[in-house]
Amino acid sequence: MKRVAFSLASACFLLVLCGLCGIVNGVYVKYDTASGIVPDKLNVHLVSHSHDDVGWLKTIDQYYVGSNNSIQGACVENVLDSVVESLQRDPNRKFVFAEMAFFNRWWLEQSAETQEKVRKLVDAGQFEFINGGWCMHDEAAAHYIDMIDQTTLGHRFIKRYFNKVPRAGWQIDPFGHSAVQAYLLVAELGFDSVHFARIDYQDRAKRKADKSLEVIWRGSKTFGSSSQIFSNTFPVHYSAPNGFGFELTDDIIPVQDDPLIYDYNVKQRVNDFIETAMTQAKVTRTNHIMWTMGDDFRYQYAESWFKQMDKLIHYVNKDGRVNALYSTPSIYTDVKNAANESWPLKTDDYFPYADSANAYWTGFFTSRPAFKRYVRILSGYYLAARQLEFLVGRKSSGPNTFSLGDALGIAQHHDAITGTAKQHTTNDWAKRLAIGASEAEGVVSSALSCLVNNISGDHCKAPALTFSQCQLINISYCPPTEDAIPGGKSLVVVAYNPLTWNRTDIIRIPVNNADLVVQDSSGNIVDTQYVGLDNVTRNLRNFYTKAYLGHSPNQAPQYWLLFQASVPPLGWNTYFISQAAGKGDRRIGVVSVTDSPQNDSVEIGSGNLKMVFSLTSGQLKRMYNTRTGVDVPIQQSYLWYGSSPGDSDRQASGAYIFRPNGGPPNIVSRTVPLKVIRGPLVDEVHQQFNSWIYQVTRLYKNKEHAEVEFTVGPIPTDDGIGKEVITRMTANMATNKVFYTDSNGRDFLKRIRDYREDWPLTVTQPVAGNYYPLNLGIYTADGKSEFSVLVDRATGGASIEDGEVELMLHRRILHDDARGVGEPLNETVCVGSTCEGLMIRGNYYISINRAGEGAQWRRTTGQEVYSPLLLAFTYEKMENWVASHLTRATAMDPSYSLPPNVALITLQELEEGSVLLRLAHLYEEGEDPRYSTLANVELKKMFNGRSIKALQEVSLTTNQVKSEMKKMTWKVDGSNGTEPSPIRGGPVNNSTLIVELGPMEIRTFLLKF
Repeated sequence: MKRVAFSLASACFLLVLCGLCGIVNGVYVKYDTASGIVPDKLNVHLVSHSHDDVGWLKTIDQYYVGSNNSIQGACVENVLDSVVESLQRDPNRKFVFAEMAFFNRWWLEQSAETQEKVRKLVDAGQFEFINGGWCMHDEAAAHYIDMIDQTTLGHRFIKRYFNKVPRAGWQIDPFGHSAVQAYLLVAELGFDSVHFARIDYQDRAKRKADKSLEVIWRGSKTFGSSSQIFSNTFPVHYSAPNGFGFELTDDIIPVQDDPLIYDYNVKQRVNDFIETAMTQAKVTRTNHIMWTMGDDFRYQYAESWFKQMDKLIHYVNKDGRVNALYSTPSIYTDVKNAANESWPLKTDDYFPYADSANAYWTGFFTSRPAFKRYVRILSGYYLAARQLEFLVGRKSSGPNTFSLGDALGIAQHHDAITGTAKQHTTNDWAKRLAIGASEAEGVVSSALSCLVNNISGDHCKAPALTFSQCQLINISYCPPTEDAIPGGKSLVVVAYNPLTWNRTDIIRIPVNNADLVVQDSSGNIVDTQYVGLDNVTRNLRNFYTKAYLGHSPNQAPQYWLLFQASVPPLGWNTYFISQAAGKGDRRIGVVSVTDSPQNDSVEIGSGNLKMVFSLTSGQLKRMYNTRTGVDVPIQQSYLWYGSSPGDSDRQASGAYIFRPNGGPPNIVSRTVPLKVIRGPLVDEVHQQFNSWIYQVTRLYKNKEHAEVEFTVGPIPTDDGIGKEVITRMTANMATNKVFYTDSNGRDFLKRIRDYREDWPLTVTQPVAGNYYPLNLGIYTADGKSEFSVLVDRATGGASIEDGEVELMLHRRILHDDARGVGEPLNETVCVGSTCEGLMIRGNYYISINRAGEGAQWRRTTGQEVYSPLLLAFTYEKMENWVASHLTRATAMDPSYSLPPNVALITLQELEEGSVLLRLAHLYEEGEDPRYSTLANVELKKMFNGRSIKALQEVSLTTNQVKSEMKKMTWKVDGSNGTEPSPIRGGPVNNSTLIVELGPMEIRTFLLKF
């Protein structure tokens, strides 16, 4: 054993010494790796890469330092150390790297000497940043704002330390690819190309046959050719071709070029190389092909790869039949563009993705729904926290929002937000989010304290008061509202509005008695309503508060207190809740009445929208709107698909894959107990579908949609069957197989059941193959009306029959789907020794509209769902507070709000003092006759009282001056080159400071005040 160990060490030592040399017949040989492009030969571009997940089977920390290798041998620190060392041995060697969350950590640990060496490698084009986001984000379950934020983190790091701009998108592992990724997160970043591996197996076969793996992708109907991108789908995967992977831990076939070695194989290896290259050339246009020389966590000993590639380049080029070279995606794209070839056109997206007949990767759209909701809540919170941080001035020390941004950036990874990692890794991501949220809470509390005290900047260092916030308010846990109000004081509720238009919402907080008075800052009594706390919420609160916080909560509050709040844009309003003083003041609020109707149906809704429920079945029968005249018979129920454990092909349903067991979905209950609660602010219908599904439907005063709160779980598995739970809404509408789903919360794409535009679909999974990812919502339409459903988190949705919409809400599965994670998706929560399946609570929102008129509701309500009012609580005497605090204010001109078709998606003070501003038009071209138009934002009024000294329009991730960005020109099959130009805003006049935005346009600025 010692001798073997010594020999292996000696061999490795020789490799280190020799670098790009070889010992042949005992004589030194220098390998010629200097080949460039050869015009009249097939050029094989060797792209060296390591795909480094920021968590999957191990946590991000374990992957970085190389611990917990019993699960997976992987150490990113070694990869970077080793690659940097190997690149310095030969100036022709190249390597590309994508995940900046890892590189940022590694960079900060390096000496100044090593950092300078890396800068030289980057400047020389040997080490190239591709994609450049904090992670390689998912494209199905990630919201477009999160995708922008995490990419900006990485791009600003690269710009700061290297003054470089990534040129290539590198989305090699996400499980399908979105339209928004193509036009927004690639083309609008200034990338020249995007490269990926995973598309549907039927699609890939067709594209290989007609040489359309590489296309010009126009992901946006609105922008068309102005945001197109060259897109390269790999013929097989992102690993090296079979037989050409060279990780030391793999079963490699090295090039053995010393004739004194009995296994001399140069001729065979050259022939293998050329045969493989020629085969790939048959499915690719032009005389250039790419080999992705790497895989997951490769190059931990980089010399084992580079030494073999040195030899291959040397001997293949010496043979002369093809030309091999070190390359990058940027070089590859340049030569493809220079070839003057005409390329096939691709529109829409690459969803859903299947890798075999019974393996549709549509389960991950919903997997780990509680984690998905946590990410979405904190995404909206991060947006609001950065606004508040800007309004009072970013502090150089103390709490800031970076920790939450870092955690959210990592959480967008294609094994994180997707719910496709091991449980311990998911726990680690959740912990990071919780730590980041806690620090951001400190920022919010401090900022609100300064704002209501009318101080900012250097004066806002020691907040005069501390606000409490309630992250678990959805399960009724909120100590400041539950506790008895101190004598003589009021509960002060400050509501902050992150949106840039006035909003009126119902605030809903848990309280312990119904003898409270709510007043606004002028002393006016505000209408209130009390709704008794249901037993399902009590049980949720008791178990999950202990599970999350480690201690049992106090006795559950008796009521939800509801009152209507009006809050200005980018501003706040204050409300005061006091104990009623005397008998004459008691019960000013209305305690909800439980209705006991006598007819066969019951109608709820005091506003324009009405819902009718059957008292026989307890289920929804009809929705109608008295203002618009839209009247839709509709039924809503819960069902579950039995998860397939696998059959003859052994493919089970799992974290990635949704595969029903072949039977129809099981109806949870045909008859549902129903309780009706009425009041001046909200009508509610409570339905207990079974012991583990509870639903509350709410119709609020002055809202023309229904809010449906669902509580699902623990999903029982004692019958040995995994279950995938859906809510299904069936409307009496002739939808002709057509429905519409959003792309990352942005554009809506037309879907046709059992159909793909790009190839003749062979239907193998009629349910799973028709599921699509949702981040904003789904809608159907006929000639008369639209039926829309918005969601509160990433999930999966479909229309399996005409008139139907279904959302998958929860999954609990007993088998692994054999895609690498090695665990069944069986989430449990424990308190002490008591463990039970995960319960989830959430909301979806339903609206009916006249045909062509639903967009305004979807866009406006979607913003309100993403950015709810931020509530903060403290105690003080009302008269003292009103006398000494700003009770209602806005950062904008009091008479101004942004147009309803524009959203503020980023307002953030950066480290160097400049302010990042992003404005987004919310409507697509032709989506709405009134709002799919040019919109104007007056920055002087938006930043009331502040003087903008400098304004520069920049790229989406701020790393380029917008006016200096250039785009490649491509020939497209069937195009005459006369595409219509989309509506875009013009340059900003420095005197008027009015920003124009065309439909779907996002404009990014750096401001100096």
